Amino acid sequence: MTHWTRSVATAGSIVVLAVTFVAGGLWSRRHEPPTPPATPVATALPDFRGTPVQDSPLDGRARLFPDEEATITLFEEASHSVTFITSLSARLDVFTRQPTAIPRGTGSGFVWDTTGHVVTNYHVIEDADGARVTLSDGTTWDAELVGAAPTKDLAVLRIRAPREHMRPIPLGRSAPLKVGQSVFAIGNPFGFDQTLTTGVISALGREIESAGGIPIRDVIQTDAAINPGNSGGPLLDSSGRLIGVNTAIFSPSGAYAGIGFSIPVDVVRQVVPELIRYGRLRRASLGVEVASQEISRRLGIEGALILHVEPGGPADAAGIRAVFRDASGMLRLGDIVIAIDDQTVSTPADLVLALESRRAGESVTIRLLRDGEERAAQVRLAEGR
Repeated sequence: MTHWTRSVATAGSIVVLAVTFVAGGLWSRRHEPPTPPATPVATALPDFRGTPVQDSPLDGRARLFPDEEATITLFEEASHSVTFITSLSARLDVFTRQPTAIPRGTGSGFVWDTTGHVVTNYHVIEDADGARVTLSDGTTWDAELVGAAPTKDLAVLRIRAPREHMRPIPLGRSAPLKVGQSVFAIGNPFGFDQTLTTGVISALGREIESAGGIPIRDVIQTDAAINPGNSGGPLLDSSGRLIGVNTAIFSPSGAYAGIGFSIPVDVVRQVVPELIRYGRLRRASLGVEVASQEISRRLGIEGALILHVEPGGPADAAGIRAVFRDASGMLRLGDIVIAIDDQTVSTPADLVLALESRRAGESVTIRLLRDGEERAAQVRLAEGR
């Protein structure tokens, strides 16, 4: 056999072996049991809290932590009580010469009871000619003003919505609150309705000035984001109970800077029922008019300077003296109230706050200065107008 012949024979053998190998492979694959499909495996992704978050094998949604579930439940429950408030201004249509209402501002509020009462900030509806309230179900209702307390920055509106539309918010207490506990704010910042922000109580016992120029004391400070449009909305504890009414922010730039303030619910509990029943706050009165803080500051007076005494009123009956002109025509200072019972009065606002805790018919001891000398007077308080 020649060299060329041996090479051909060898090549033929290699071809036969290759064909046999391929055929055998195909035959073995045809008779192997089918490979079962891959079973979905839950992936474990590391979480910043050190616990893996398991993805559901069915829909890929991540399982929620208990605190996330609690927050979601809180929002879903409480948001039914939160309202969107639009204040209105009356304008005369230049074409039809008919009066029409146009939006002038927006804010938030919350349902107080099933009879249609809605609570918000006074400054949300201040100087408005009307208001509309949009409930969480999307229905909008014309509102009437029931009562307002500018010194507490609170107001009550009423809408004629069916009882089944009204979901009153659960009430908590502000006295037991602690710095550091979690809080939740729901409102309509910049018109974005049903917005939830979270944070903690940053401080307690703060003081801010109301629209009426009188300080609101024991205000809650929070770092939960509060922006324009949140005013009048609820501040909630982790149980979803109302603990405050969001009212103001501290911001040198006009934007949210991490400091918001809420009127404590203990004040709301006192004020709202009076506004519903009487349309105003009924407070005990001395029957006097006092000088403004600016006048007192210019005169270097510490206390509440009496400018006018109402004839026949409590102060008049007690002999309290107002500013007057003497025989020569010179203006003489009236009495300066420096305390009511054991409560010091350093400013005109202090006098208003001191009277808030009193009731008409109650007798108090007024300490005052007259011509530089301290004296006392017993006064039986009347109901303020």
